[in-house]
Amino acid sequence: MTTHPNLDVPRVMGRTTALRSSWREALNGSRHRRMLMLFMVLVLAHWAEHIFQAVQIWLLGWPRPEAMGALGEAYPALVTSEWLHYAYALVMLIGLVLLRPGFTGSARTWWTAALVIQIWHHVEHLLLLGQALTHHPLFGATQPTSIIQLLAPRVELHLFYNAVVFAPMVAAIFLQYFARGPVGRAARSTAR
Repeated sequence: MTTHPNLDVPRVMGRTTALRSSWREALNGSRHRRMLMLFMVLVLAHWAEHIFQAVQIWLLGWPRPEAMGALGEAYPALVTSEWLHYAYALVMLIGLVLLRPGFTGSARTWWTAALVIQIWHHVEHLLLLGQALTHHPLFGATQPTSIIQLLAPRVELHLFYNAVVFAPMVAAIFLQYFARGPVGRAARSTAR
């Protein structure tokens, strides 16, 4: 078995790195738009779930504990689990990180704004998950509570978080793929 000339590591490690590198290049090169659209299907499904829950509360007048969205109607235990919410926040964070190199210019700036906001949203969900796992709510609450949830109810807070992460994502996608004229050229002109 041959080794890397500068390291005493089997050559296969170089192939693994090359595969990982080519995967990232494809993700953010020729396949960026397709992967981005798949990611956006997940994001829009999540949005639909929150909007469904909002309709249950504000249009149908359901009590908040009973308004669990469409998924919650089918799988109530799943939706009340902090694991589901944390997993989605983590998937969002990973998706934003992995797809970021495919954006250029001002489109990347907007995508980065979404990423920064999602980092905070992820921290909030990590805090909620930690409280749920230890059965020790913070801030004198009777159930897991995030920091900003001290100021706004959870449903409204998550609608807000989703909106402030989604808006810069939409701006980035528009600038990267749909803007025409000087705005579009400027957004795409900066080298990665």
